[in-house]
Amino acid sequence: MSQVLRARHEKLATLRERGILAFAYSFEVTGTSIEVVASFEDLEKAGGVSADGQGTHTSLGGRIVGWRDMGKSAFAHLEDRAGRIQLYFKKDIVGAEAFEDLRLLDLGDWIGVEGTTFRTKTGEVTLRVRAWTLLTKSLRPLPFGKVEAASETGERVVHSGFADQEARYRQRYADLAVHPEVREVFRTRSRVVTELRRFLDGEGFLEVETPVLQPMYGGASAKPFVTTHHALDQTMYLRIADELYLKRLIVGGLDRVYEISKDFRNEGLSRLHNPEFTMLEWYQAFTDYNAQMDLSERMLLHVLDRVLGRRSLTLAGQAIEFSTPFPRIRFMDAVSAGLGTDVHALSDRELRARAEDLRIPDLGGAGRGKLLDKLFSALVEPGLVQPTFVIDHPKELSPLAKEHRDDPRLTERFEMYIGGAEIFNGFSELNDPLDQRARFEAQVLLKTAGDEEAQQIDEDYLRALEYGMPPTGGVGMGVDRLVMVLADQTSIRDVLLFPVLRAEE
Repeated sequence: MSQVLRARHEKLATLRERGILAFAYSFEVTGTSIEVVASFEDLEKAGGVSADGQGTHTSLGGRIVGWRDMGKSAFAHLEDRAGRIQLYFKKDIVGAEAFEDLRLLDLGDWIGVEGTTFRTKTGEVTLRVRAWTLLTKSLRPLPFGKVEAASETGERVVHSGFADQEARYRQRYADLAVHPEVREVFRTRSRVVTELRRFLDGEGFLEVETPVLQPMYGGASAKPFVTTHHALDQTMYLRIADELYLKRLIVGGLDRVYEISKDFRNEGLSRLHNPEFTMLEWYQAFTDYNAQMDLSERMLLHVLDRVLGRRSLTLAGQAIEFSTPFPRIRFMDAVSAGLGTDVHALSDRELRARAEDLRIPDLGGAGRGKLLDKLFSALVEPGLVQPTFVIDHPKELSPLAKEHRDDPRLTERFEMYIGGAEIFNGFSELNDPLDQRARFEAQVLLKTAGDEEAQQIDEDYLRALEYGMPPTGGVGMGVDRLVMVLADQTSIRDVLLFPVLRAEE
């Protein structure tokens, strides 16, 4: 045990010798730090502060993040879920014994305080403590980085540490404790999810739950996580998408459904990819991909208005404006522009050669559609900073999307890009069971040729389509990626409380 840890354990032992409960059961608080400060300021404006400058009595609970000992008095900063407030302890107010016990506190300890507010000579609204209670003794110092004494006041001020970014992800509890801005990211995330639900509920959609553990995976091109159900002696998969189950519900007559879910894909880690991620998928009968692009725009503007209160933001230093309607560009036109030639005129071999010239990795057994997708990712995607719809993808890339009504080589599909990343992905859903079977069979051939992410034939889903699915538009949206945009974060790990990491050595 280090000297620092030993010192804290010794203080804990002393507290117990004095009969002080170091890990309390509860404490009643009457407000937050921000509410208390605002209440005092309102009282001042109304002339309600007492003659001796005191406001109302209150009780607060929080963590000590600053401390300044002045002999017979002391100042501290208490941080709670809303913010910080200064505390003032005076020996003849709290009592000699309670004041002496303050010396057993450390930065990071949780305490409860009761007292009245006043304004110091320096103008800071402060709580004059009449009584305090230890709520939790911190036995490990938080990684504040360093503690410095302010030159003018002598107060110990903490500066956040964590030079190692991975340590912040691994010890998110400590990261949250010392970085208020990180806590704000996850408050933003919560508000985003709330507003997504509010919007879809207002559009008449029904929130549903579909299986996470599935006998057959599908609905996306990805490698699954595989497990075994021992009682059934059956291989099972963590879902890679919700799509096929949600469309079964459309067949059943639930004509507007959505699900916010955890999906899992056994893929590499990157700034945009985590094996466990949150998706929003919704399906609406009697609509096509044009209607769903319009709905996606309206949803995004609703979230921006409710969460940020504006329709512009900065992401990684780039200004982004959400002016509707968003531009729409055709997938094949975009790839052709990137290559400087019409991709329709290139053979599969020529496409592969172009991809190899660009040193695009992991080409493997990629067919024409996958080659086009990789070329798009390399040449076009990084430039899609402003909100943009990319539409009309090759059929091979979209086995669950309806054939384009004007070009049988393409599908009625769209992706919305913001900040160079795909956020939304939607289709006019394929509802012809015979065409769907043929698409699945083509996917099997791709898998045989070495495409590990190609889809399987789902006989139960085909059976559902045979009962009849009305014309349907559907969309999948990456919740994590949307939060990245709204919270100005460049890595998916920064919007996941506990991202996947390598095992700690």
